[in-house]
Amino acid sequence: MQKSRGIVSYKNVNESYLRRRQLKRSADSFLLWSLGVGAVISGDFFGWNYGLAAGGFWGLTIATFVIAIMYLCMVYSLAELSAALPHAGGFYSFTRNAFGPFWGFICGVAVVVEYVLTTAAIVCSMSNYLKPLIPSVPSYVVWLLSYTIFVAIASRV
Repeated sequence: MQKSRGIVSYKNVNESYLRRRQLKRSADSFLLWSLGVGAVISGDFFGWNYGLAAGGFWGLTIATFVIAIMYLCMVYSLAELSAALPHAGGFYSFTRNAFGPFWGFICGVAVVVEYVLTTAAIVCSMSNYLKPLIPSVPSYVVWLLSYTIFVAIASRV
């Protein structure tokens, strides 16, 4: 039986179809620990130093409070949306439900670009830190090696 709700149509499927498409648990405690350490290191050494140099102590303090309020609002919005629309697609599924397939696609592309550029920025920053330690190794070698390691770690998740 096929049900239609606007643009998207749904049909009832058997239990084996859903069982094959379940999410698999793959993040272990070491991976979660390394993600947390990576976030702290990248925020502490890459972001805070630039913000302190650009805005000074009080400028960085004000920016920190503004961003904390924005982040808190985003987290509460995601919690509300997750309860209202229990999908496994995150921002993509919320955008698709609210604005349609085209804008859902645009949101999905933006998320993919974000993940690719974030990893590239961390790799460039890491090579700047490692350059004084290994001056004979060209930067692009460090970029390729670091990017490969990060993609291998991320593919486990």
